[in-house]
Amino acid sequence: MNLRRIIWNSNWLSDTQKIQWYPAFWLLRLRVLELPADWRTIRIMLPQSWIASNSGGSLFGGFQACLADPIAAMACVKVFPGYSVWTRSLHLDFIHEGLTDLELRFTLQPEQEAHIRQELADKGRSTPQFEYGFYQSDGSLCTLVKARIAIRPLGYKKTKNRKTND
Repeated sequence: MNLRRIIWNSNWLSDTQKIQWYPAFWLLRLRVLELPADWRTIRIMLPQSWIASNSGGSLFGGFQACLADPIAAMACVKVFPGYSVWTRSLHLDFIHEGLTDLELRFTLQPEQEAHIRQELADKGRSTPQFEYGFYQSDGSLCTLVKARIAIRPLGYKKTKNRKTND
């Protein structure tokens, strides 16, 4: 078992600690601002720092992508237990330079959750798209995130003749 799995599957760490200690996030120096037990709303601070800034002084897009990538999938693992979950695609639209600390804001809307549950009941799988973002300290949207998440039965293997948008 690797360190990532030990941290994620530990019973002695809170969910907030699991995110903050997740190996891919260590250099980001992030701070969880809001993470309720149901994982339907997540707010995480990505601080502006010398290690996270590019030559123009704004936050590296790669740091934003590193944090944005697993968040929707992590939420889906908690909300839809018993399924294999991963990020299928990730698109970041850098609307403004990230010149301040950035706050990632993710919300699983009740309508979307109901739709996913219906697809899981009907088809046994779902591939929802989530939109969330990074916001600057003044509240303005800096980066729009679109993540498509694959939610599949445990042990799922894609067959060669299955459609790619599946």
